[in-house]
Formats: sequence, C-alpha cells, structure tokens
Amino acid sequence: MTDTIVKNDNLAGRARQLARLRPLQVLAELAGVKKIQVYLVGGTVRELLLGREIHDLDLAVNRDALGSARELAQALEGTFVLLDEAQRAARVVWQGQELDLTEFRAPDLAGDLHKRDFTLNALAMDLQAIFRDQEPAIIDPWGGRQDLAAKRLQVLRPENFREDPVRLLRAFRFAATHGFILTPEVQAVIRQYGPAICDMPGERLHQELFRLLAAPRAYPAVQQMADLGFLGRIFPELEDMKGVAQNGYHHLDVFEHSLLALSKLEDVLAAPEAYFKHTATYVADYARQGKKAVLVKLAALFHDVGKPPTQEYREDQERYTFYHHERLGAAIFQAAAARLRCSQDETRTVSRLIELHLRPFLLLPDFRQGKLTPRAMGRLVKAARPELAGLFLLALADSLAGQGPLKPPDSEAVLADFCHQVYLFLKERLEPLEERPRLLSGDDLIKELNLTPGPGFRDLLAAVEEAALVGEISTREEALRLVRGLIET
Repeated sequence: MTDTIVKNDNLAGRARQLARLRPLQVLAELAGVKKIQVYLVGGTVRELLLGREIHDLDLAVNRDALGSARELAQALEGTFVLLDEAQRAARVVWQGQELDLTEFRAPDLAGDLHKRDFTLNALAMDLQAIFRDQEPAIIDPWGGRQDLAAKRLQVLRPENFREDPVRLLRAFRFAATHGFILTPEVQAVIRQYGPAICDMPGERLHQELFRLLAAPRAYPAVQQMADLGFLGRIFPELEDMKGVAQNGYHHLDVFEHSLLALSKLEDVLAAPEAYFKHTATYVADYARQGKKAVLVKLAALFHDVGKPPTQEYREDQERYTFYHHERLGAAIFQAAAARLRCSQDETRTVSRLIELHLRPFLLLPDFRQGKLTPRAMGRLVKAARPELAGLFLLALADSLAGQGPLKPPDSEAVLADFCHQVYLFLKERLEPLEERPRLLSGDDLIKELNLTPGPGFRDLLAAVEEAALVGEISTREEALRLVRGLIET
C-alpha cells in the first residue's frame, strides 16, 4: 500500500488520536501554565499527513525546552534524557513513548523550520490545535506539503547540511523507507558535503544506516549511494572491491556482485516461499527476529570484502584465487563495526556470517552426490548456530548474484534442498540430543579415567558429543570406550 496525503476528515481524525495521548495532554496543560508555545514538527506532522503510524513525537518550543521537559517527565513519572544542552534538546520517555522537545533555533517558528533538512520536514502544527473540534491548521512556510504529495525531497538551505552532514544519510533513508525522490538539488548537496560524513559520530551513522537497511527494499537507495560516491564515505572498505575481477561463477566484479547480492537477498526476504519451499517459514521467522534482516544485509555487502587483498592469479589454473578471504573479510568488517559503534551482538552476528559464507558452497558437491557425511553436516550446524538460517539466506543471495558461465543452473534449488536437510538435522538430531543429559562430564573423565583436568578435556568432550550427534554412540559405556581409545592413540 502506497502512502497518500490524508484527506481533511482523516487529518482531523488522526489529530484527535494524538489528542488522546497522555503525554501531549499533560504537555498542553503545562504549556498553558508556563505560557510557552509548543508545536508538533517535522517527522510527526509528515507521518500524520501521510496517514502512517507515528512512533516518536517531535516538538519545538519557543523557550525553556529543557525546563519544560523536566517538568513533563516529573508530572508523568517518566524519564528525562538530556540530548543536547547546547541545542536545548531533551527527551521524555513514558511507557514506551518518546517525546523530543527542542527549543527554537531561530527567533520564531518560521526561522526554526527553515533550519531543517527538507521542505517536507519543515511542517508544524500548534499543539493546542489538536484539542479543538475543528481541523488543525498545518503551518507550511516552505511548500513542504506540495513536495510531500510529489514524494520529492527538496532542500531548504544547502548550508543546513554543512551544519549536520548526517542529514545526507537521512536523505537516502527516506528514499528507502518512503520512496522519496532525491531531486538534483539534493544530489548536488550530497556531492558537495558528502566528505564531511566521515567525521560524524558513529552512533548517529549507525542509527540512520540501520533504519535505512530495515526497509524491505533498501537496495535502490544503497545503489544510489554508490552512484553518488556516498557509500564509500560510510564504508570506505567497500571501495577496494571495485574492479576486482572474479572467476567463471561470477559475471560482475566484487563490488557490483556484492550490491547485487543485497538486491537478491531482499527478493528472497520478500518471498521466501518462492526460494526455500520446505524451510520458508524457518528462514522467515529468523529474518523477523530483531535486527536479523539488517545484519544479513550488512553481511551481503561485506561477504567478499576480503577478496581484494587476497586476490592472486594462478597461471597454472588460469584463474583467480582468494584464499582465506572469508576470515580477512570478517576482520575488516569488525573494524567498520567498531567505527559505527555496532553492538557486540551485531558485530558477532555479521562476522560469523561472513566467516562461514563459503561453507555451504564447499559442502555442496558432496551433498549433490549424496556423499555428505553426518559428521560434516553436524559440524556445519554447530558452527553456524544460531545464524544457520541467516547463513543460507546469505548463500542463496550470493548464488543468485553470481551468473557466470561455470555456475550450475540448478544451484539455488540444490541450496534450498541442502537448507532443508540441514534444518532436519538440527531438529531431529541436534536439538533432541541437547535435551538429554550429557553422556560424559569433566567429572567422569577425572573419576572414571583418572585424567588430570586441562585443555584436552574440552576436545575429548567435544569428540563424545560429535560421536553421539552422528549416531556412533548412544550410551555412557560407549562414550567411555571412545575416550579410552582417543587417549591411547
């Protein structure tokens, strides 16, 4: 369903819904007592006009924004968060709702709106107006409603982006989440002020980038970032992939292949049943968990980032090799993740996907021929958990993005079958085994075999677990016999 500007009666109804929010009711009462002017602004008004769900409330106050935010938090028994003392900006959090209050950055409201990024964000509505019976007036001094109706991003002042270059990344985010068009003026500003994005705090870049990638169809915006030379400002690591040739399984260089992998991944995420059949629900459920979809998208962009420094041409084989590029790629991503202040969990997830992304392809020949052993299957499952579904999402996207002459035409179908068998192994072997008591513990190695605790304990217990997983042993006695054989060799 596409966004449309809401009709007047719908606008009035949406405003009445806002009027039911307790924080806005308390703030309106507080504003009346303090005799301050409070306006709903920016994204709140934009989303109201589009008829979209409003998650956060943005408000502009003519004076005493910090004091008003503190009093509001106290009255609600909520939380006061100081965002920027110099800019007089604060947040009030109450029962999951967030209200951001910012003091005018100019003598009046029109001047404050003129300091925003785009015309369609330079919109305002008097807070008191939403509590009246009539339709609230939209304050629009710069033609934002017209640009909103045309889904057109138009700059207010180019220098606003010099003051806050993160707004440049926000332009691409709006293109991804709302389908807004970047006008030639916006593109010119991106080229002019793009280099300054490198100096912005990683936390802010992380927030905007993750919002962008969370869009179901982020690829067109990412491709536009690349076309305008902006993607390399955010991820300079990707620039080295340009022009790096690959072998006959691929038809593109490493950079273009990685962008196409992102596009193909979004195709798969949009219709997993068209690709995975038996395990569509499994991979779809994985992608809906928290930020998993975003993290697999990052892995798609970075999965081959280790290829440029590992590329070698083998004359005897007449082909390029990229030995251990997956390990180096994981390390390269970790440096980028640190710069963007990714969490440990985010970094760990993407790094694991990058490091393991070749594993399904290396096992695929044996799987095709029915020669894949339970031991190899078990090692793959244990290495990839809990990102097993994400690994096959990445593998399928990687395969779809490679259309070279040496690629087997049934690669995606075989990968889907492989994913199904891996899923069955997980559910029918590994998970039931984990629910049962372990056959041996470290205490058993000490008491039954008189072994001294040390680093080798872990290897012995792992060998027992693996043997049980593939069905070679099933009792404590068999486990002890296995360990005795291992320590005698």
